[in-house]
Amino acid sequence: MAKNDAYTTQMQMVAELEMEMMSDMYRRMTDACEQKCIPTHYHEGDLTKGESVCLDRCVAKYLDVHEKLGKVLTNMSQQDEKAIQQLQ
Repeated sequence: MAKNDAYTTQMQMVAELEMEMMSDMYRRMTDACEQKCIPTHYHEGDLTKGESVCLDRCVAKYLDVHEKLGKVLTNMSQQDEKAIQQLQ
C-alpha cells in the first residue's frame, strides 16, 4: 500500500508541475505576443484586423515551437533513462 501512496503522491507532484509549467508558458506567450503585436498607444477598444492576425500567428508559432521542444526533451529524457538502465 505504501508504494501505491508514493505513486499517487508522485503523480500529484507531476500534475502540479505540469500545471505550473503550462501557466508559465501561457504567461510568457501572452507577454511576448502582446509586446510584438499590440502597440502601447492605441485608439480603438477592439483589436484591429492586423493585430488579430499577428496575435493568431504569434500564438500558433509559439505553441508549435513549444510542442517540438517538448518532443525533443521527452526523447532526450527517454534516451537518458535507457542509458542509466544499461549501466545498472
